[in-house]
Amino acid sequence: MHTTRFAAAAFAALWLMAGTAAAAPDFSGNWKINVAKSDLGQMPAPDKWDSVVAHKDPELKVTTTMVSQMGERTIEAAYRTDGVETESTRGEMKAKSTAKWEGETLSIVSKMTTPGGEMTITEKWSLGDDGKTMTIHSKWSSDRGEFEFKRVMDKQ
Repeated sequence: MHTTRFAAAAFAALWLMAGTAAAAPDFSGNWKINVAKSDLGQMPAPDKWDSVVAHKDPELKVTTTMVSQMGERTIEAAYRTDGVETESTRGEMKAKSTAKWEGETLSIVSKMTTPGGEMTITEKWSLGDDGKTMTIHSKWSSDRGEFEFKRVMDKQ
């Protein structure tokens, strides 16, 4: 009898904890780079780096526009946060990506073949407590080495 009550209480506690689990962050919005808070490493600061994100889990669509000394470039990508591989075009290259949640952080791994060889881009997206700041830690790896940087984006 005592064991049955204990099991029922444990089940009820687990059920309540499951019901209060935090929902995945929603990255939807118009985002603009905050160069002062970002760490771009050796990369020169862009004139513009804006992203429009439409996020309805598990679908995540991102349109990014960058303007720099090399001109203007717009990239569109669609991901699935449930780990299903997606494909997008980045310039003349195709990228295969997988995205999955690691707690409240979204990890996106994209692989592509470039004229210089294979490249892997790993991004870790997190949302600030206020929901108005998004931080993206990026690591680009290829036969030529690795490059890491951090973008801090402010919601517009």
